[in-house]
Formats: sequence, structure tokens, C-alpha cells
Amino acid sequence: MSSLDSSPAPAIPQSERLRITEIFLSLQGESRSVGWPTVFVRLTGCPLRCGYCDTEYAFTGGEWMSLEAVLAQVASHGVHHVTVTGGEPLAQRACLGLLTRLCDAGYEVSLETSGALDVAAVDPRVVKVMDLKTPASGEAGRNRYENLGYLSLNDQVKFVICDWADYEWAKQTVATHDLTARCEVLFSPSYGQLAPRDLADWIVADRLPVRFQLQLHKILWGEEQGR
Repeated sequence: MSSLDSSPAPAIPQSERLRITEIFLSLQGESRSVGWPTVFVRLTGCPLRCGYCDTEYAFTGGEWMSLEAVLAQVASHGVHHVTVTGGEPLAQRACLGLLTRLCDAGYEVSLETSGALDVAAVDPRVVKVMDLKTPASGEAGRNRYENLGYLSLNDQVKFVICDWADYEWAKQTVATHDLTARCEVLFSPSYGQLAPRDLADWIVADRLPVRFQLQLHKILWGEEQGR
């Protein structure tokens, strides 16, 4: 837990507690399940510092919660879809246990992960939505390409594209690793950096077998936290 702050935790075993930034109900704004009412469980802490990060508030702070308390709060919202996100959720070891408990409870569960940490132990019932960081993110050197071997057709790889150079890099990466045969591939314009129409035009011109996506929650609510 070294990526988190050093404030004391309650007397709960490490495997049964997480530091949580927020739990909230919204619409899923990205990925294959876009538009579904979804409970988001945002864990605190992240080892990356992407230039376009929009959740810097989740780097530190948060509140220690037992897995039971997290599950109870998720259940109180009464919806079927749950997304575990961050920060980088896999930076906390107990995230794996939470994912399994959510699946056991019958939820449709997705994990939003940077791709910089090992996903091998993630419950196979979880939909992994994994970033590959582009050069303009400043964190491309943290990509853990070994993770691609643990992806299935049920999973998704996401590229946040900041400019033309990022697009060319992403296109080459998709081809080099034959990503469209492994999983669904998502291309998203970096909010406020790349005009969505430019990225859409590039994808259409190249006839790429990738899914263009916008961040629905930002179209609806802008930068409002907890949305």
C-alpha cells in the first residue's frame, strides 16, 4: 500500500479493507457498457501520472472501508453494473478480493486499469478495460505488454489519443500485437486536447476495426466529481 498515504487504518485485515475515494451511481460513460446505470467504486492511489489525468483527487486521501461495507454500499444503489476504478485500483492488493466478491454477488463487473500492473490474477468473470498509454500521456514506458496475454474477447483495450503522433503510434501498436483478434479496441480523444471529429475522421479514413468513443459523462456533466 506504499502508493497511498500513511494515515492509520482500522483494525481490519489488509486483505479485507480498501482505501476508497468515492462510491457513486452514474451512467457508464465509456467502454462497451456505455449508457448503463452503474455504481462506480473509485479506489485511492495511483503509481502513474498521466498528463491528461482527470482524477488527480484520487491520488491520496480517501477512507478505509471493509469489503463488507463496500459491498453494502454498492447494493444500496440497486443496479446491476459495477465498475471498479481509480486511481489505479490494482495498486491495492485487496482489489482482487473485491472484484471476486462482486462477481459472486451477481453483478456485471468491469475493472478500469492503466495496464501498468499485473492483471493475471483478476477474476476471469470481470471485464477488463485496460489502457495502453500513448507517448503523449507521458507514461508509455509503464505499459506492461505481458498483460495482453491475459485478455479475452470479453475484454477491452483503450487508447486515449492526444494528437496525430499518438494516433499513428496506437494504430501501429494495434497491428503489431494483433489486438483486434484478442479483444475489443477503443480509441478515445483526450478531453480538451484533440477534437473528437479529427479522431473520427482518421479512423474512418483508415477503416480501422476499432470503436470510436467519447466520454459520455463529460458531455453530460463536464468535470463534475462523482459523475
